[in-house]
Amino acid sequence: MEKKTLKVKGMSCEHCVKAVNNALTALGAADIAVNLKEGTASFSHDPSLAPIEKIKAAIADAGFEAN
Repeated sequence: MEKKTLKVKGMSCEHCVKAVNNALTALGAADIAVNLKEGTASFSHDPSLAPIEKIKAAIADAGFEAN
């Protein structure tokens, strides 16, 4: 498992936090911490199962921009 923190743009409420959390959970991420105030999402993931580009795409599909 690899630990990663991404900046997430576009979150404005707890519903947004839940949407990002759900996108990460769907890809098998663990230890997820989405911070609305800081605009970040921290998580652990297996890069062989969910490469970071796939994770960024899932967050984008949820309506947010991840870098």
